[in-house]
Order: sequence, then C-alpha cells, then structure tokens
Amino acid sequence: MGKRVSVRRRHDPATEGEKFTDTVGVLASWDDGVLLITRKSGETVRIAESSLVAGKVVPAAPARRRGPSASYGELARAATRAWRPVESERLGEWELRAAAGFTRRANSVLPLGDPGMPLEAALDVVRRWYGDRGLPAYVQTATGAEGTQELLCAELERLGWVREVTAELWVGALAPVADLDEGAGVVLGREADEAWLARYQRKGVSEVALKVLGSGPSVWFATVPGAGGGAPAAIGRCVVDGRWAGFAAVEVDPALRRQGLATRVMAALARRALDEGASAAWLQVEAENAGAREMYAGMGFGAHHAYHHYRSV
Repeated sequence: MGKRVSVRRRHDPATEGEKFTDTVGVLASWDDGVLLITRKSGETVRIAESSLVAGKVVPAAPARRRGPSASYGELARAATRAWRPVESERLGEWELRAAAGFTRRANSVLPLGDPGMPLEAALDVVRRWYGDRGLPAYVQTATGAEGTQELLCAELERLGWVREVTAELWVGALAPVADLDEGAGVVLGREADEAWLARYQRKGVSEVALKVLGSGPSVWFATVPGAGGGAPAAIGRCVVDGRWAGFAAVEVDPALRRQGLATRVMAALARRALDEGASAAWLQVEAENAGAREMYAGMGFGAHHAYHHYRSV
C-alpha cells in the first residue's frame, strides 16, 4: 500500500488484441478482490485480483532532467503564494482557502500533510467551512511526482468526491525564456489596470478577484497595447518568489495569435524576474490546451506533476 507498483493482468477473454496489460502507479487499496492503482495522470484503475498475472514494487520514477529540479511541496507552496485567497485557515497541515468563489485554486483545500484528525472527520470540517461561506467544497490534489497524493485521490473517490478539473504544472529555466524575444513594446506595471483587465478572460472582475490577482511576493503585469486604444493585443502576469517566477494569464487577442505576442510578453516578464534574482520558472496549463502545451514545450518547459480539484457531492 502506498508504493509504486507495476502490475500485469490478463485481458477479458472477449477482448481482442494483446493478451496482457501492464499498469504502473501507486497501489491505493486492495480490498474485496479489487486493486485500485492511481496512475501519475490521476486516473484510478480498478483491477480484479482474479486477473493478476504478476506484480512488483518498482522504484520511483526517475527525476525529470528537463528544467530545474524541484520537489512537489516546494512548487505547491510557490504556486499558492502566487495566488493567495482572501481568507484562509489551518486544519493541521492542510490550508483551507476561500476567495468568494474566484477560481478553484483560491477556493480549495491545499492538503500538504496531515490534517491532524482522521480523513473523514477532516472532510466533514472542510464541508462545513465552505458551506458556511456559501461555497462548494473542493480539495486540490496532485499526482505524478515524488511526494504527491495518489492515495488521497483514491480515498476521495472512494468517499464519493468527484474530480472536475485536471491540469499540469510545468517547469523550465528562466534565462532561455528571456532570450526568446527583446520584449519591445511591452508595458510592465504593478497593478492590473483597466486596460489589462479588458483583455483578461474573466469578465466582471470583483474587488476580491483584484486582491487575488495582485497577491504574491513580487507581482508584475505585462501589457502589449492594442491598436487605436482598444483592448490590449496581449497580456500576462508573473510573480517573482525567490528563485521562482510563476507565469499566468498569458492571453492574446484571438485575431493576433501566432504572431509571437505571447512569447514577447513572457520574455519581458522573464527579464524582469531575472533582474529580481529568479532563475527558474513555472506555469500551469490545462491538459486539453494543445496550443499552449506546444508553445511552452518550445520554450523549454516540461511537465512536473498533474493537479486535480475534487468536489464534494
């Protein structure tokens, strides 16, 4: 239990193709003749004990060589410092976060450790805490790296929590991003002004949302002005925090995409982050956003871990 394993099983006799299938992941449970194995993607695979052919404990996945070395805990804490809620409370080593419903990240539990009580009791506290604020209860988990939460994912699913969103956190070296473009015409500022918000995908931003957007150790907003004084051609946000620069809200006018504007914005922000002492970068990208994944891979970023939001039902 809790170890990374490789399991081989027989296919159902009615299934065509390969006779055997191998599954690699964390053994979350083995009860009533069924194994639950959580893959690095967060997917939980149910395997009937009767179909087992072989299985063994295997070493942890080798450290990724692409991009800076970092633990899951270090990155999770950097990410939460870059997107702070307006209200938070500790439950043991868990952090309950709320921001009037503005984004799941700012309105979910970050469970980095032990809540100080049995899991089901802790989840009852979570439900009450969010219920008191008129919010759905979410728990943010991660999979696919050393120290992530495959076991917690399996337990949440067993208890009826539903996974709604999966994305990935990618990391990369900062200096190569700064070298991609000169960043000419990019205006940097400390606040999300009206022009920047005119391009931001979330409309009708509240005062709470502005507090979240402006939170972090050293926050910078980038704007490429639009033609004729209209909405900006492109925007971006970066939070500098020690060695890390976290990029977010990189958005481009749909009519001007594939013209290098996103690269220009990120390069300008990267140079500012380098000036403040950062050397590594992270960003979050949705699993189905093929265009963004292609662009970030071309900049030297690579996936570090997947993260998920589970909702109580």
